[in-house]
Amino acid sequence: MIRKLSAVALFAVAGAFALPATAADCAATVDSTDAMQFTTKSLTVPASCKEFKVTLKHVGKLPKAAMGHNFVLSKPADVNAINADGMKAGADADYVKAGDTRVIAASKLIGGGESTTVTIPVAKLKAGEDYTYFCSFPGHAALMKGTLTLAK
Repeated sequence: MIRKLSAVALFAVAGAFALPATAADCAATVDSTDAMQFTTKSLTVPASCKEFKVTLKHVGKLPKAAMGHNFVLSKPADVNAINADGMKAGADADYVKAGDTRVIAASKLIGGGESTTVTIPVAKLKAGEDYTYFCSFPGHAALMKGTLTLAK
């Protein structure tokens, strides 16, 4: 009887820990630095996720006006055009043109010590295609980019 109760208790404890792990699979954290770098160069989104949350942390100390960072997701071929339009949109628009349909997801611009979270609608991603995430602060995309893929 004690062995049966112990086994049931063990499964209950294991089940309690399994739930947060599943939720964590649909989220990631990406750090950004004062040296214009994302510390994470690639992300893989599980196909089972309905949405994927990325928390962007600016681990540097410089203010947003001098070294702001954001997280913008698009197809690789659209990065340069999104950047050009974002520069025209300016800092008040977080360097992302309002209503830009090429942008799959974009966060707000943050400065040193700040963080923000962006939600990526997984339905907008296709398995087997590569996506690029980048910082659209002027001049940053050349160094601050990574790849995102949807797992098959």
